[in-house]
Amino acid sequence: MTTTLGIQSRIEKLKADFLGESDWESRYKRVIDLGKALPEIRDDLKTETYKVKGCQSQVWLHAELDSAGRMQLLGDSDAMIVRGLVACLLKVYSGATPEEVLKTSPQFLSEMGFDTHLSPSRANGLNSMVKQIYLYATAFKALATR
Repeated sequence: MTTTLGIQSRIEKLKADFLGESDWESRYKRVIDLGKALPEIRDDLKTETYKVKGCQSQVWLHAELDSAGRMQLLGDSDAMIVRGLVACLLKVYSGATPEEVLKTSPQFLSEMGFDTHLSPSRANGLNSMVKQIYLYATAFKALATR
């Protein structure tokens, strides 16, 4: 899921897509649609190694660096709304360098209303997914400086 837009442009596009919806029912539908459109990941990535801790449903995130030093993220979930949240994060963070990820605040998630309109368990899970992405970015950055 690589894109030529910068991370801030991807955030603004995602926010505009969501905030353009008139109500939360429509926004939830958009999340679900994003989840349905998310390609499934390989079964060998649906293991404990890639499972995100702190999510009530099962969530897997895998990251690798491409030849240009950009993070390529793959993710999936067994719950449709959570799968859509994974898709949102991948739209923003996949294709960014580790440095870009680490410099980007996840504040956009609050600005989109996810902090107040998700159930507490889904909000905690979303936070855990963001932390996992930041851990991947931190690890990639550390490897690059060795």
